[in-house]
Formats: sequence, C-alpha cells, structure tokens
Amino acid sequence: MSEMNQGFVLEPKAVKILDQYGICYPGHGLARDAKEAVQAAERLGYPVVLKVVSPDVLHKSDMGGVVVGLEGAEQVRAGVEQIRENIHAAVPSARITGVLVCQQAPPGLEIIVGTLDDSTFGPTVMFGLGGIFAEILKDVSFRIAPLERCDAEEMIQETRGYPLLTGARGQAALDVEALVDLLLGVSRLVMDRGDITELDLNPVRLYEQGLLVLDARILLKN
Repeated sequence: MSEMNQGFVLEPKAVKILDQYGICYPGHGLARDAKEAVQAAERLGYPVVLKVVSPDVLHKSDMGGVVVGLEGAEQVRAGVEQIRENIHAAVPSARITGVLVCQQAPPGLEIIVGTLDDSTFGPTVMFGLGGIFAEILKDVSFRIAPLERCDAEEMIQETRGYPLLTGARGQAALDVEALVDLLLGVSRLVMDRGDITELDLNPVRLYEQGLLVLDARILLKN
C-alpha cells in the first residue's frame, strides 16, 4: 500500500507521526473492509466515525468520505458502503485502501493549527479559531519556526477569539496550556523533519482539559 501520492501522507501514517510528538488523536483503527471496521468499532466503543483512506482523496469531507455518529455494527457496515459509493461517484479512479475507524470526540471549541513552508522564511506555524473565525474573520496568527513557549503564548493571545479560551461571559476556561504544547509540538515536528511543505490540523477540539486533533493532513516536498 502506498503511503503517499505526490507527497500526500495518508492519515494513519500522519497520526503516527503526530504521536511521536505527543499530539493527541482519538482512539482509532485501520480497517480494510466492513468486517474489520465493525471489529475496530466494537473494540473502540460507539459512537464512531469512519474516514476514507485513499492516496487520491485529499479533502475527505468534500468527497463524502466521512461518516459520523455511527452507533452499531449495521450502521458501520452501511457507512463503509456509503463511503465507497460516494468516493467512486466523486473520483471514479480513486484507490481506496480502507477506512479509518475513530472514536467520536465530544463537543469542544474548534481551532485550527497548521504550517506552511514560506519561500522566504521557511517553516511557519499558523494558529486560529475554527468555524466563522477562520472562514470569515480570518482570525489567525503566524510565527516563524522554531517556536519558544512565549511565541506560542503570544500567537494565541493576539487572536480576537482569545477571550473564548479564557472563560468569556461565564463560559468555562479551556486548556490553553495544552494548546501551547500543541503549537510547540508542531514546531518541533516540522523543524526535525525538514521535508514537510504543509501540515494542516483542522479541526482540533479544545476542552477544559486537553485537546484532540480530529483531522490531520501532511504534504511532503517532492
């Protein structure tokens, strides 16, 4: 099985890379077919999410390659078939190597973290709140890697959405330290490897304690 196509790292491999830097991802298992998907779901516990694993599908959700909220074996089997039908309708030539079965994460504040390889400055880390903040308000911050802890803290604090992290309007304060650790881990990752042209963790769900990366995309230099 090819792990990348034109520099695209398949998500199971991307998750293993993240794990080396202490970056948390939901419990998961790779399944080649519906039978293995059910076995993985039974082991992980319901509800689960299914995500297509294909070197030809970079944006899984856009292609119908993600199914969420599955509560039992029948739903998992139907979800695997639905993903295959959706992907083959959207990209008839797509190679599907399996599905990633993931524990469904609880609700939380969604943020985005990423890196790009700037032609002038080199590896650069990006942080922003997800949803409307990223899509409409463009509320993001950037720093050149490698980051120090003070850099990561400043990145977070300078966004307009920062009060949402600290308990604005009576809401519970979220785990900003876990977020700082995530930014530092991403910085170390891109500096250590030197071959990553783009890294996209979107969304990341932030909680009162800890966080979870729900989707990971890594592109390597050709």
